[in-house]
Amino acid sequence: MFWGSCRGSASFCSLALFLIAATTTKSASSSNFRFDRDTFAFANETVFEYRDGLAHLREPSAAANRRRPYTSRCFVMSRAAMQFRKFARFAPRSAPLNDPALAERIRTVTRRSPWREALPADQRIVVPGYRNLRALSKARGRVLQENIGIGWTTYLRFGSIRMLSEFSRKYQEQTHANLDATLGRDGLFVAHLSTFPNLNINHAVLVYARKPASRRASIERYAVYDPNHPDAPRELSWSPANRAFAYQKDWDFVGGFVRVYQVYGKPIQ
Repeated sequence: MFWGSCRGSASFCSLALFLIAATTTKSASSSNFRFDRDTFAFANETVFEYRDGLAHLREPSAAANRRRPYTSRCFVMSRAAMQFRKFARFAPRSAPLNDPALAERIRTVTRRSPWREALPADQRIVVPGYRNLRALSKARGRVLQENIGIGWTTYLRFGSIRMLSEFSRKYQEQTHANLDATLGRDGLFVAHLSTFPNLNINHAVLVYARKPASRRASIERYAVYDPNHPDAPRELSWSPANRAFAYQKDWDFVGGFVRVYQVYGKPIQ
């Protein structure tokens, strides 16, 4: 239908094609996030042992028998996944960089403020030799781990003070509206999940898509990249009736109610 209408006017056709290209470029900026392409192949290791989703101090014998080389990086990994999606471009047909050059290229990506607008394709930082972040992290995981950021500084984020002051359901309603607005404009949303003062969860994930409505139409569902779980997406949900979020049950969380706080959406957050 569209192509038939282009036959009569070259100028109209050119304008239409330009608008389609512009729309496609915008939507590709941070949308179309794919779990199998835009996430890390390695996991964020947990500091504690979990039994039925509850945290326990790790027993000495277990700690001695289990190597934990990469811990407390859930915020770092969620942020970096967003930065690579917004600021990097992969060039699989080019030769891979050596470790020092790749490390510098990774730091160039992750030094950019994550709340900034996504770069156009021709201005992005080129990562040669790999087709996407998942492939890079499979082949050069250690270089990534050493250069996307350190973990302990996330505990000093100014935005964490909201856990002490923002408990209300109204605040969670505002956060839910902001989540929908962010996804609606092809953005990505890094969510700090907390049950403070309970310590069932204190974690960061990347929310990247709204899922199709289920039979329980009153529950809104979102697809999540969780750095603790590199094999498959997880699910965050919102209940308008309860004015509350809930997070999927797994080995490291009992499941159910969480408070959500956006991070890296703007400075000092």
